Amino acid sequence: MTHVSGSLSLLRERYGERYRWLLLLSVMVGTMASIMSSTIVNVAIPDMSHYFTLGQERAQWVTSGFMVATTVSMLTTPWLLSRYGYRATYVGAMLLMLAGGVGGGLARDFGLVLAARVAEGLAAGVVQPIPAVIILYAFQPHEQGRASGIFGMGVVLAPALGPSIGGLLVDWFGWRSIFFMVVPLCLASLWLAYKFVPASAPGGVEPNRQGEALDWRGLLLGTVGTLCLLNGLVSLHGGSMTEATTLLATAVACVAAFIGWQRRLIQRGRKPLMDLRLFQYRQFAMGSVVAFIYGTALFGSTYLLPVYMQLGLELSASHVGTLMLPAGFVLAVTIALVGRLADRQPTHFLVSIGLGLLALSFGLMVFVSLGSSLWMLVAFAILGRIGLGFILPSLNLGAMRPLDKSLISQGSSAIGFLRMLGGAAGVSLCGIVLEWRLTAHGVSLATGGSTPARITAFGETFLMLTLLCLLALVAAWQLRAPKPE
Repeated sequence: MTHVSGSLSLLRERYGERYRWLLLLSVMVGTMASIMSSTIVNVAIPDMSHYFTLGQERAQWVTSGFMVATTVSMLTTPWLLSRYGYRATYVGAMLLMLAGGVGGGLARDFGLVLAARVAEGLAAGVVQPIPAVIILYAFQPHEQGRASGIFGMGVVLAPALGPSIGGLLVDWFGWRSIFFMVVPLCLASLWLAYKFVPASAPGGVEPNRQGEALDWRGLLLGTVGTLCLLNGLVSLHGGSMTEATTLLATAVACVAAFIGWQRRLIQRGRKPLMDLRLFQYRQFAMGSVVAFIYGTALFGSTYLLPVYMQLGLELSASHVGTLMLPAGFVLAVTIALVGRLADRQPTHFLVSIGLGLLALSFGLMVFVSLGSSLWMLVAFAILGRIGLGFILPSLNLGAMRPLDKSLISQGSSAIGFLRMLGGAAGVSLCGIVLEWRLTAHGVSLATGGSTPARITAFGETFLMLTLLCLLALVAAWQLRAPKPE
C-alpha cells in the first residue's frame, strides 16, 4: 500500500503498539457524542412540549425522528467506508452532528428542531457501526472483549453524565441548552480524527472513489418501510384502524421488496446495501433477533423512564438526572469487568444473564407507588444497568466473530440497523401502550397531579418491556457456538 499521509501503515509506524488503542479512543469520543445526543433530549421533552404546546404524539417525534434517521443511515456506513475511508466518513458525520447541535439550540420553530434532530440522527447512524469494525479488524481475538469493555465503559459515561448535567441545564437555562452539550465532544472528535483515524478503508486498503454508486433504491425502501412501521404503530392507537392497517401493510411490502432487491443485487455480483449472506451464519441471525428486541426494550425504557419520573412521580428534570447518575457509573464499571469476561466466557451466557437482569429491573417497577422510597427507583435502575453491562460488550462479539472478514463492515451495520429499528419501534410502542393503559385507568398525562392510577399505567407499560426481554432470552441462548462435528 502506498505510504500517503494518514495511511494506516504510517500511523502504525509512528505510534507503535499503542496505536490501536489511540484509534479506539478517537472513535469513542464521536460515539459518545452520538449516544449523548440520542438520550439527553429525553429530560427536556416535557419543557419542550410546553414551549411548543405539543401533544404527546408530536413530542414523541423528537425522539422517534432521531431514531428513524439513525436507523436508516446505518445502512450506508459500509458503502461510505469503502468509498471514502474511515477518516472522511467519520469527519463528515461529526460535522453534520455539530451542525445539528448548534442548529437545534438556536431554532425558534419546532420544525427546525425536528430537522436538527434528524441531522444528528443521520450522523449518529453513520458513526455507531464504526467502532465494532475497528475492534474486529485491529485487535486480536483474545483482546476484543477487553477492547469492547473499555470502549463501552467510555461510551456509557456520556448517557450516565448526560441526563444529570442536562437536567440541571434544563432547570437553569431551558431546553435549548441541552443541544449545545454535543459541541465540545464533536470538536474533540474532529481533532482526534485528523491525528489518529486513518484515511484508509477497512482492511487497510485505499478507498475506492470510483466504486459502485450507493444503492439508493434499497435505501429508499428501507426509509419508507421504517416510517410506515412507526406511523402504523402510532395509528394503531391514535388513528383509524384503516390508516394503521394501510401503513403496516406498506411497511411489510417494503421489507419484502427490500429483501428481493438485495438478493437481486447479490445475484448480479453488485454490492447490496445489506448483504443477506450474513444471515446464513446462525449466531449472527440469532444475535440480530436479540439486537432488535433488546433495542426495543432499551430505547423504549430510555424514553419512558424520565417521562415516568417527571409526569408520573412529579420529579424535576434535575432530580431525575441525579437519580440516574449512580446507575450510569455502575454500568460503566460493569461493562469494563464483563468485557474481560467476554474474552474467556461464552458470550451467549453473558448476554442471557444481562437480559434476565434487565427483565427483572423492568418487572420490579410494577411495585413502585407514590409512597415508595426514591432509593427503590435508584436500586431498580442500577439492576437494569448491570444487565445492560452484561449485554453491551458481548452481543456484537457473539454475533460477529464467526463472520468472514469481508462481511464485518456489513455485519456491524446490519446488527446496528436492526437494534435501532427495534429502538425506534420501542419508543412508539411504549407511547402506544402507555396511552392505552392510561385510558383504561381513566387518567391522562395532560391532567395535573400524580395519581395511583397513572403510576399503575406506567407500571403495566414496564411489564410489557419485561416480557420482551424474556422473549429475547430464547434467541440469546442460540448465540452459543455450534459443537464441532
